[in-house]
Amino acid sequence: MSGHSKWANIKQKKGKTDAARGSIFTKIGRELAVAVKQGGSDPANNSRLRDVIAKAKQNNMPNDNITRSIKKASGELSGINYEEITYEGYAAAGVAIIIEALTDNRNRTAGELRHLLDKYGGALGQTGCVSFMFKKKGVIIVDKTDLSEDDMMMLALDSGADDVIDSDDVYEVYTSAQKLNEVAEKIKEAKVTVLTANIDMIPDIQVDPKEHVVQVSKLIDLLEELDDVQNVYHNAILPEDNTDN
Repeated sequence: MSGHSKWANIKQKKGKTDAARGSIFTKIGRELAVAVKQGGSDPANNSRLRDVIAKAKQNNMPNDNITRSIKKASGELSGINYEEITYEGYAAAGVAIIIEALTDNRNRTAGELRHLLDKYGGALGQTGCVSFMFKKKGVIIVDKTDLSEDDMMMLALDSGADDVIDSDDVYEVYTSAQKLNEVAEKIKEAKVTVLTANIDMIPDIQVDPKEHVVQVSKLIDLLEELDDVQNVYHNAILPEDNTDN
């Protein structure tokens, strides 16, 4: 995983988040709705809802927005039903892309994705065409100032994590997807600051798009800006990924 910097991507996206916070709130609102539909409106009994609420707070989403989204999904207010769909395909230079979407109109979403991929030298593919190139992992971003690297490694491994990477001003702690919340809670109990804790798709092998790097970067940016798109995973080596190479 030495070529994959989760924190570099988060820092780059934060600038976009600050500039387009309304869009981020829309995406999180959809995640809240799906979490409530699947497990109920009580976060004490719905781990997925707890995770999305934590994500909402990390992104400074107002409590009123969070409450309203939960009430809509639970039927207290009129709301929309969203469907979870994962799309797979390729960008230019053979870069593999996985797109996770929440949509109330799958035809619209597929059309928008197909248009962007075609425009920037890519194409949608069949389910399974690229997902075998990725592994689902939990990624916990931890403030580096709290512990030395050796102490962080010991704490992470004792907590059930798989690996720790020193990345700029943070540590990136990697776990199995199933252990993400358990490991994050143990790290917090040790009085270490957890900045983010999310599921990510980590590529087994990365691809250098070379002369297509601007084209691929633009495509990924535009995909992430779509309201229906929740997450975009790829195996391209882009400028923001080079910090830990």
